[in-house]
Amino acid sequence: MTVDPQIQVLLALRAQLPPFHTLSVSEAREQFAARAIPGLRIPEIGSVVNRDMQGPGGSLGLRIYTPVGEGPFPLMVFYHGSGFVVCSLDTHDAICRNLCAGAGCVVVSVDYRLAPEAKFPAAPDDCLAATRWAQENASALNADPGCVFVAGDSAGANLAAVTALRIRDEGGPKLRGQLLVYPVTDYHDPGTPSMVENAEGYGLTRDGMIWFWAQYLEDASHGAHPHASPMRANDLSGLPPAMVITAQYDPLRDEGEYYADRLKAAGVPVVMKRWDGMNHGFFNLPGVVDKATQAVDEACAWVRGLAKAS
Repeated sequence: MTVDPQIQVLLALRAQLPPFHTLSVSEAREQFAARAIPGLRIPEIGSVVNRDMQGPGGSLGLRIYTPVGEGPFPLMVFYHGSGFVVCSLDTHDAICRNLCAGAGCVVVSVDYRLAPEAKFPAAPDDCLAATRWAQENASALNADPGCVFVAGDSAGANLAAVTALRIRDEGGPKLRGQLLVYPVTDYHDPGTPSMVENAEGYGLTRDGMIWFWAQYLEDASHGAHPHASPMRANDLSGLPPAMVITAQYDPLRDEGEYYADRLKAAGVPVVMKRWDGMNHGFFNLPGVVDKATQAVDEACAWVRGLAKAS
């Protein structure tokens, strides 16, 4: 299938901007922060509150989204995409509102430390601490401490997968599921066929991923650590059920699907869905791109289904 026409319009607009890997870190962050996409679906929710917790590196910001209704609600801890370098709570505000309303979850969005100021493993350490804080404080958040999901897109999905691994290995809390949206699961070298096929022209590029990894890691050898590249974990058994979403025209497509295959082989229940015609980032566009709306709604339905399971 060719690139979806709705995505093609957005790619044409993005092509007018300099590639972010040619910019300084501050310039790249400014470019992402300045993106305004009219027409995003912004559903009604009950409340949004910013607060802080004490994280491994100091004060750690959180944004807590609560659905309309009485609760207690399922709890989703969300880690935004970023390449580990850019983006923020604000860039992913709309998708958190959609997940909150659509899945009926309290969503705790985590403002984890970014590279290069805070190299690996700062981000996964923050995400693990935030997940434990959210579960421990679930009752005060009008959430169910026994029904906890981790979720994220891109680098945030990497952090969700890594958090699930670390929770399994480092003493809980038990998770109900993991929602992994076009996850980064492996270091860029040697790479996958989709990293070559979709190297440029579709938004996220191979050069961009190389730039992100260079900012994130103190040394390239750290890319072999399973807390940086969950694909390299020796054992994926005992992990919570996963939904893995990929996009046809995404350099990360294959590593996401390979990770889903490894989870299945380890006995983990997996729903894997590739969205044809889509590119990296499409999931953040409900209301603008029809397939994005469908993908978000399907993901929310999956969360609701698992939340109802005993």
